[in-house]
Amino acid sequence: MKPFSYERADDVPGALRAVAGRPDAKFLAGGTNLIDLMKLRIETPAHLVDINHLPLDKVEETADGGLKIGALVRNHALAGDKRVRTRYPVLSEALLAGASGQLRNRATTAGNLLQRTRCFYFYNPGTPCNKREPGSGCAALQGFNRIHAILGESSACIATHPSDMAVAMAALDAQVECTSASGASRTVPLNAFHTLPGDHPEVETVLQPDELITAVTLPPPPKGGQLYRKIRDRASYAFALVSVAVAADRIALGSVAHKPWRASRAEAALAAGGTPADAADAELAPAHGYGANDFKIPLARRAIVRSLAQAQEAARV
Repeated sequence: MKPFSYERADDVPGALRAVAGRPDAKFLAGGTNLIDLMKLRIETPAHLVDINHLPLDKVEETADGGLKIGALVRNHALAGDKRVRTRYPVLSEALLAGASGQLRNRATTAGNLLQRTRCFYFYNPGTPCNKREPGSGCAALQGFNRIHAILGESSACIATHPSDMAVAMAALDAQVECTSASGASRTVPLNAFHTLPGDHPEVETVLQPDELITAVTLPPPPKGGQLYRKIRDRASYAFALVSVAVAADRIALGSVAHKPWRASRAEAALAAGGTPADAADAELAPAHGYGANDFKIPLARRAIVRSLAQAQEAARV
């Protein structure tokens, strides 16, 4: 790990002042991903700003019947919140499917959104990776790409986003609240927050270097069945091969793209009167495998069909 300086921020303005004009600075919250990357020298911040003491750890009601989730709410607390369990079960299920209990006790809402890919080649500095070193190439294209993307990928990168929570939030039409060092605030739809790789896979979100996520807001819960299904190699402590979040008539997929993938084609097919199978076929029509991950296409199809059927049955009960 490279040497770095450290300071603890006590309020949001202080945290933002600490990173203003410092592209080499990083915020530190749970640290469950950042610290690992620092040990491997994939992330090399010269300055860490500890934000764990900021007053951003509450889940609050909104005037329209939704919820405002502070950026520092821990995953275990959010999953266990009674309002989340009863009104947004897809989110609670997604959180409980992620990582281990120990990690959920540390991981934060904002950190979960900002975690980086688990691509083998991204984690191996001895291999080319456009995300880690722009312009060096993508070793996964011709390498072992079993966990990699089948939708929205590019010739520069076929890595996937690893979050479970973000997939559920994508289906729930969540909004990400950000504040910059200048004091300006903005709200970004979660479905526009993460980016596709294109020619610049090193750019993963629309968050600016001097911005801090302060909260994620959920609209009132949708009327209809909710479900999160995660398919992985083992029953616990593993990232998804494919995941599906259903929130009434809204669908999102995980571990199939560089970002949580809102299944708009599937939603349109259902709105036109199609079956779950029609919806899955519509969504996966442009899907493309790279050899070792070809199995993800039929796996995703089965997962979508089963999840939609189960959510529709739950809504009728």
